Amino acid sequence: MIGVSPEPYLDLILNPFNKREWDYLSLGPSYIRLNQSAIRPVKQQKVQIKSQLKDIYNKVENYLVKKQRMPKTARILKQYSDHLDDYFNQSYFAPICYKDQIQAQEQAYTAKSIRNKIQKHKLILRVTDKSNNFYIGSKTEYEKKTVNYFSDTNAFIELRENPFNEIMIEVTNLLKTSAKDKIICQWQERDMMPNLTTSELSHLYFNPKTHKDGIPVRPIENTIHSATKNISTFLDQRIRPIFNDKCSITIIIDGDQLIKQLRIYEMNGLLKSTTLFCTFDIHNLYTILPQDEALDTLIEFPSTYGYTRVIGIALDALRKLSSVVLKENVFVYGRKIYRQILGGAMGSALTLTLANIFMWKWQQKLVEEQQQSGEFYGRYIDDVFMTWNRSEEELRQLLNGANEWHPNIKLDYQIGKSLPFLNVLVTNNDGILTTSVYHKPAAEPYVVPYTSDHPRHVFGNIIQSALNQAMRYSSTFENFQKEQRYIRLKLLYNGYPSSIIEKEYRMFFLGHISTTSFLSLLQNESQFHLMRDHIMNLSTIDAIHQIDNEIQHSNINQQQQESISTVEERQKKYQDKIIVHYTHEKRFSPTKRDLHKKYTDIFQNTPAMNVRLIVGSRNRRSAQHDLIRKRPPKRLLQNRPSKSKPFNILS
Repeated sequence: MIGVSPEPYLDLILNPFNKREWDYLSLGPSYIRLNQSAIRPVKQQKVQIKSQLKDIYNKVENYLVKKQRMPKTARILKQYSDHLDDYFNQSYFAPICYKDQIQAQEQAYTAKSIRNKIQKHKLILRVTDKSNNFYIGSKTEYEKKTVNYFSDTNAFIELRENPFNEIMIEVTNLLKTSAKDKIICQWQERDMMPNLTTSELSHLYFNPKTHKDGIPVRPIENTIHSATKNISTFLDQRIRPIFNDKCSITIIIDGDQLIKQLRIYEMNGLLKSTTLFCTFDIHNLYTILPQDEALDTLIEFPSTYGYTRVIGIALDALRKLSSVVLKENVFVYGRKIYRQILGGAMGSALTLTLANIFMWKWQQKLVEEQQQSGEFYGRYIDDVFMTWNRSEEELRQLLNGANEWHPNIKLDYQIGKSLPFLNVLVTNNDGILTTSVYHKPAAEPYVVPYTSDHPRHVFGNIIQSALNQAMRYSSTFENFQKEQRYIRLKLLYNGYPSSIIEKEYRMFFLGHISTTSFLSLLQNESQFHLMRDHIMNLSTIDAIHQIDNEIQHSNINQQQQESISTVEERQKKYQDKIIVHYTHEKRFSPTKRDLHKKYTDIFQNTPAMNVRLIVGSRNRRSAQHDLIRKRPPKRLLQNRPSKSKPFNILS
């Protein structure tokens, strides 16, 4: 049960923050300050108005001109633009209540004072790994942890010069030459070509693992603007569906799927009172992959299943493209530039797929052992769950032997009759499988605070998702009731009103139970299992993504023009929809409704009314992005002679 309200992890002897600052930090990394733009200068607000107006109007205009054949010079489009302009100006410059004005100013001042104090006292502020609260520690001590990581992995070398231009030339030349020689198609070249204006080196940062002894760090590489990012994404979207299809027996998507697989294991009479569970994880999987060996395995995998090409690309060309992603992974950390020589970027889409395929080969002996004895084996990236019906000593011998199968792969394992895996606590209760939601001992009871400047539907979604997980992961009514209490207390700690909690609880039960059958709140074990069986038959988000990948893989097998068909399907799906976004703040709560009304008022009695306008929202900057500075200077990320000139491929 929860004992205290959520707070940051303080890795210092003394707390340098006053109560106001500490309370703000306790709101967590997802918190969004109230009405952020309301206290900005008029000039900045006008820039934001212009940006939102341009974004929304361009999407509406492009759709109506291309799909509805409306002339670009049509007066009605000008009327729509003028109405939008007037609306946003009124919304931004309308006075807000005194209380909200003071609160917005106080929160901005508090955030600024926290940033100043972090700099003054030479502190480090980061988001904890897997706990979703802030970590505060000494910058000097934190740097020692990162130095230890570099030395322990030996996966990086420091560079004396910035190779950004050379990387850009190499990537673009590879793609152009491959297209010219018809190794890849022109549309594939376009999809993989880096953006010559926005491309830059990746940058590295570390998040602390406060749930582990000694608080080690996890490296995260921001590759969103890297020269190879588009190649990485393109290849991952094509290779991963094949992997998911061919390795579906050993893949665990989420805790929900694990429970379903173990229920089958139990129903087949394989779960005995003496059955042991085992979990193990691989040390630093992303940074221990030998690059050439990983590339060889990447080609070996499709070859094993009869592939000579993937979306029309020969396997040797696939290796070349993947090689540039791995071997041109150069990033900035601090004021220095590094190249990764072992493994791949933890943050690159292709690295995950390469790691999965590498593990596919490594685990083959273990999978064969489990399948021959009828035992369960499932893997979620670098975490494995197994069942075992022989002696514990034999299992330890097997795992200790597995530690010798590859010089780079070392695993830590746990053996027992009750083990956590993917937020599920799996227990062998004298031959009966029981499951419940698992909460790490070090995890803070944190969710997005109710006072955060998020759209109101977000808070309802948080409650619904928590109850859905509780229902799926709890195998007994008693476990579900316990988790319900945990969720309720956690929500109360984070400022959720009791009335909102009760409303969302009732909505959850009414959404899955016929009101003519029994009361909206569960009363006994039989009602619980009836509702749980219904929910377990619904797909989770992760499972839906898996199905989408399998559909995509099916399209690949059916025709070579997979990309064209996928684009056509996507266009058909959205052909009668215009999707626009505004930036949410508390003072803009009516904006979604008002944008619908503006569209209807202007375009009524025109073919434009046959189109469905979908209005979504973007969020303002969260506390994580407001308080944490991880991005290195631009001059290090882009080795260019002038800030005003874009990269010249011929330079």
